[in-house]
Amino acid sequence: MHVLSSMFIVIFLMAVVFIGAGVLKWQYLFGVIIPYISIAVFVLGVIMRVLKWAGAPVPFRIPTTCGQQKSLSWIKQNKLEAPFTFWQVVARMFMEVFFFRSLFRNTKAELHEGKNLVYGSDKWLWAAGLAFHYSFLIIILRHFRFFTEPALFFIEPIQALDGFFQIGVPELYLTSIILIGAVTFLFLRRIMIPQVRYISLPADYFPLYVIFSIAATGICMRHFYKVDIVYVKQMVTGLLTLNPVVPEGIGSVFYIHLFLVCFLLAYFPYSKLMHFAGVFFSPTRNLANNNRAKRHINPWNPKVKTHTYEEWEDEFREVMKDAGMPLEKE
Repeated sequence: MHVLSSMFIVIFLMAVVFIGAGVLKWQYLFGVIIPYISIAVFVLGVIMRVLKWAGAPVPFRIPTTCGQQKSLSWIKQNKLEAPFTFWQVVARMFMEVFFFRSLFRNTKAELHEGKNLVYGSDKWLWAAGLAFHYSFLIIILRHFRFFTEPALFFIEPIQALDGFFQIGVPELYLTSIILIGAVTFLFLRRIMIPQVRYISLPADYFPLYVIFSIAATGICMRHFYKVDIVYVKQMVTGLLTLNPVVPEGIGSVFYIHLFLVCFLLAYFPYSKLMHFAGVFFSPTRNLANNNRAKRHINPWNPKVKTHTYEEWEDEFREVMKDAGMPLEKE
């Protein structure tokens, strides 16, 4: 049910744009107003989520202790699993952000012969996740050719490397195929593995549908339903320079593509996609495991007036003496 409801929502959104921009000719709404609203929602949403995380108290250090921490000199420390210094934490974060190290170590559980639970490596998930994120990044960088004039220095090499197979005219970019394949794998994994399907919610399927639709409409415009690239660039640069224009002759597929991108931007800060910023605020990743060597005091602790035993004895000295109680100071 979650699979179908998410799919119907995306189809409904695409139909709304097709009718609005293609039939009713509301190009200014879908080409100018909605993009500006989505950018504002995205920026404000990300700032609010980051400020909320940054202000959350972290009373105790809860680093992941998958490996031996620094303790005795004759025991070898695992510097990535249990970093002790700032730079060791930086190294762990680097491996986490750029190579998804935690996902690489992910395991899966399967029942063999109906009753034997077997744990094994799940490297396909790591490979698909890595391919998905890096393909998405390269595609975003490639799109900078629509935003800048002249094109930035890195766009030409990226395009040349991405399309070096020269399949057809225009050339077929590898990242387009990899992105579609990775999203399809992530989707099929959710519906084909019973354990994963059981815990999956519409919020897990919906972004996959949206991203798949964005990629599919992009490929469609490049290879099948051609749009005037000059008009598209004129429109996009007008948006970025705050001089919006809506040229005539841009097809409905482009507006569907643009609307889905805008919708994803507005949806981003309030979804699980915010893990791109959340990973930097994860205490299990960004804290050094040095609890044995250093006492950490929660900076959010309220100020408490202490009352030592010496002060307490001075306050009740005469009463204690009359009661025959032992005193440290006579």
